Amino acid sequence: MKSPVVKRSIVIAGHKTSVSLEEAFWKGLKEIANGRDLTLSDVVASIDTDRHSGNLSSAIRLFVLDYYRGLRSEQHSTKNGARDTSSPRVAALQAD
Repeated sequence: MKSPVVKRSIVIAGHKTSVSLEEAFWKGLKEIANGRDLTLSDVVASIDTDRHSGNLSSAIRLFVLDYYRGLRSEQHSTKNGARDTSSPRVAALQAD
């Protein structure tokens, strides 16, 4: 059986590294980068700089999860007339 986790290579600040991500997280990361008009390398470099612990693959998963949670929360809050920026990552993403 093939693993759902795929190892991918990416260049961050001129250095090649690899991350192991499920296809859904990779697709989400690409969507975020495209939506911000940035390269994948730029987004991953930002995630790498901001992470405090754990490995880069985990940091990317959390970043993608926070992004989509923030969108969902924003959609819910917009329906109720308010914006939720309780998560610092979500607030930063919404500011972009």
